[in-house]
Amino acid sequence: MFPPIREELRGLEPYGAPQLDVPVQLNTNENPYGPSEACVADIAASVAEAARGLHRYPDREHVALRTALADYLARDTPHGIAVEQVWAANGSNEVMLQLLQAFGGPGRSALSFAPTYSMYPEYARDTSTTWVQGRREGDFSLDLQAAAALVREHRPSVVLLPSPNNPTGTALPPEAVTVLCEAAASSEPQGLVVVDEAYGEFRREGVPSALELLPVHRNLVVTRTMSKAFAAAGLRLGYLAADPAICDAIRVVRLPYHLSAVTQAAALAALRHAPELLGKVDELRGERDRTVSWLREQGLQVADSDANFALFGTFADRHAVWQDLLERGVLVREVGPAGWLRVSIGTPAEMAAFRQALSDVLVREEGQP
Repeated sequence: MFPPIREELRGLEPYGAPQLDVPVQLNTNENPYGPSEACVADIAASVAEAARGLHRYPDREHVALRTALADYLARDTPHGIAVEQVWAANGSNEVMLQLLQAFGGPGRSALSFAPTYSMYPEYARDTSTTWVQGRREGDFSLDLQAAAALVREHRPSVVLLPSPNNPTGTALPPEAVTVLCEAAASSEPQGLVVVDEAYGEFRREGVPSALELLPVHRNLVVTRTMSKAFAAAGLRLGYLAADPAICDAIRVVRLPYHLSAVTQAAALAALRHAPELLGKVDELRGERDRTVSWLREQGLQVADSDANFALFGTFADRHAVWQDLLERGVLVREVGPAGWLRVSIGTPAEMAAFRQALSDVLVREEGQP
């Protein structure tokens, strides 16, 4: 008989949003616009070239890819990004897990502020890192004094700060990053502050990236992904920018040749088409802002969003609303605080279908005793 599963994993369900075949899928924050035929052809040709060498292991340092990612990130900071500051893995999920493998573990803790990305405590669990959870304010912002006090009290090895936050869409002001980096640096040893910018490209005009603060705070890590704005969710490529010493620490825990030659080739090809793949970001921002305004016109609460989704509510029975929308062919996400739902921003046609379906549901809700 094989050994039992670890006690802390017993009875748990694996993470994952519902995957249902419905006409309008607005539940996983994907970019609704796929790559052009030119981009597809470039990826296919690059993968074909990589396939000729599949009998050899890939470049375990993925230097060409890291160089291209550094060039891309440099657009968001006046200080530039060196290749030694960049690391990539199979999605930002693996990047986060590697960070906790290297800097978390037994006797150490990780901290974040709820509501936030539901995978964070799972990264901590999987690395036997103690999970500490603070709370956000009613508008999903952070009370910086209280947040800094919590960091100083618990002295976590890793602080996880998504900006924009998922599932709320709220972005952190630069002063929040500075305050928490300083709080994490006040203990010995210093803690890391990881700003998760998975949705960073969707932030509103004038909202800076935490990349600008890397030269100021050596304990700052900024993570990104190609899954969202880059319209490459199926590629599974995430990456970070940080002090080179942090990248060196991750090398110790990464699996051998963790990025396949195929992944590296496809990601490099996608980066060559960055202007095109990011070309719909402004359109999605506009659709997001129109969606937020429309939801508020219906009398609903909506969190301010710098991402490609909107969190809205509140409903006495959100599951019933979710189910009613599903029956009308629209799939949204039942996530976040009780009473709230999250809708990803899709094409104009998909958002029109969402508005019609939700209008019907709201009328039905009003008509019930």
